[in-house]
Amino acid sequence: MTEAQWTAFCTYRDSFKKNCTLWNEWAEHLYPLQQDAARKDTPEYPVETAVVYNTAYDSVTINDEIRLIVIGDNPGKEEQLAINRKYLVGQSGRIADGFFQRNSELQIDFRKNVVIMNKTPVHTAKTTHLRYLQKHGGEKICTLIFQSQVAMAQAAANLHQSLIHGARSAQSVPQLWLVGYSELKGRGLFIPYRDSFKAAYKNPSGTMNSAWNEVYVYQHFSMNRFLVDLNQFQATHPDCTLPQALQMLGHQHRDEIFGQS
Repeated sequence: MTEAQWTAFCTYRDSFKKNCTLWNEWAEHLYPLQQDAARKDTPEYPVETAVVYNTAYDSVTINDEIRLIVIGDNPGKEEQLAINRKYLVGQSGRIADGFFQRNSELQIDFRKNVVIMNKTPVHTAKTTHLRYLQKHGGEKICTLIFQSQVAMAQAAANLHQSLIHGARSAQSVPQLWLVGYSELKGRGLFIPYRDSFKAAYKNPSGTMNSAWNEVYVYQHFSMNRFLVDLNQFQATHPDCTLPQALQMLGHQHRDEIFGQS
């Protein structure tokens, strides 16, 4: 990383760590809700972290190169375990890691060159369980989920733009991938994230700034939805290289979710 990129990353990391500490003050209220939500359709498991800070950030150094930001939904069962407390370390993460290993032309090591974020750090076994927390947690838990989305959206957009501005060259500009978009539509769980995220890329005039060109939206890695969607797109665009297909598909979904700029 350049000095400017390293400063931007440290600012993001330290602020996020502080926020997670503050949000975890609601842990005693969140734990029973998270357990009750999971009992409906999830085998019993230990709930160990209510709001999950991604400890992988603490291993990043100035000598690392950030080539991609990936934003999932929220920490699941494996992510919140005390032995992990890292994002995308479950089955979805293994699928993502395998994708980049098989496609070396992308020149991305998923565990070294990617900053992994979520739309909220509040844990649930399944993303849809956040609705249970909103319904049964009262106004304060609803506010927590809302505020965490807004804060995470703004943090992701600010870090992305800072990394772009601090890049050594146009060839080293990092992309940002939003993976998982079903809850970004209609009356989805992550509408506060969607709206705050887009607003953070707007110029004072209301137009989208140039960093928006490096934002892509895809299906989630879970259940191979990302790969199925990509394979279907490639089948109908056989002349495209993988980077070209990713660019076209990611912008297609971005415009579907956020509207054309």
